[in-house]
Amino acid sequence: MNKYMVIVTGGAGFIGSNLARMLEHQTNEDIMIVDDLSDGKKFSNISDIKICDYLDREEFLKSINKNDNFLKNIKCVFHQGACTDTTEWDGNYMMNNNYTFSKILLKACLQKNVRFIYASSAAVYGSSDKFNEQEDNESPLNVYGYSKLLFDQYVRNLSLSKNNQVVGLRYFNVYGPGEEHKGKMASVVYHFNQQILDHGIANLFKGSHGFEDGEQLRDFIFVKDIAEVNLWFYQNSQISGIFNLGTGISNSFNQIAREIINWHGKGEINYIDFPENLKGTYQAETKADIGNLRKIGYSKKFTDIHNGIKQYLNSHVE
Repeated sequence: MNKYMVIVTGGAGFIGSNLARMLEHQTNEDIMIVDDLSDGKKFSNISDIKICDYLDREEFLKSINKNDNFLKNIKCVFHQGACTDTTEWDGNYMMNNNYTFSKILLKACLQKNVRFIYASSAAVYGSSDKFNEQEDNESPLNVYGYSKLLFDQYVRNLSLSKNNQVVGLRYFNVYGPGEEHKGKMASVVYHFNQQILDHGIANLFKGSHGFEDGEQLRDFIFVKDIAEVNLWFYQNSQISGIFNLGTGISNSFNQIAREIINWHGKGEINYIDFPENLKGTYQAETKADIGNLRKIGYSKKFTDIHNGIKQYLNSHVE
């Protein structure tokens, strides 16, 4: 085993596979992917990536629990694996996947001085209209957001030595290649594009939460930007903390749909009733405050929505 091996949990998933691909292209490290390939379609996300090993999630967990030296030669764990279904209400399932597993993995990493960079979520802000990393702004609307917040709180309470890098990145609305397997949890960029391809009509929600039809706002961030920020923290091992990861700019669903329609040169927008099952659990507006990310030195410009959608559709249209 190469002493510079890195592990990407959820590595066959949307964000994890994009991160693993960037690690392959921009570092010399061997890469182990940990995932659950019960959904075998995800294999296509990693079929072009040169990895040194693959391990099933459950086998990975058993290895950590049984073998104190399992992480001995690991340099960093990028923990991207999670249940990301914001409409899932099985709290035991969600907490086991997103909180308990994360705690076990973090504890093992700290014992072996393995760096730990993990995916948190903007869902921790929930009903708040302020999106900076202060605890007063955290008010999740669903058990997914709560599971992410609880782990963030666990990390905040740790006493870390200078040898322990622990970074939490609160992803906002991520879109881009590799999300096809996510079904209903794929981005609206993906869904609007599929709707235009299938029927020529993009279905947007009617007005809600004080917004006009289709004017609900989200901070959309291109998945390659997510991977680049993860890699930057990997290259800056002296920095720890919890940071927002969005663009700092909000775009409406109308804007997203129009970008896709303009790219295709055809299509219409239709407004549908706001779903009953989302009432009371829906973030109508998000906009990352990325001031803390900039303060620590990350200066690269994020992909704007026009160019991000253009890159996405140029690389993937079925």
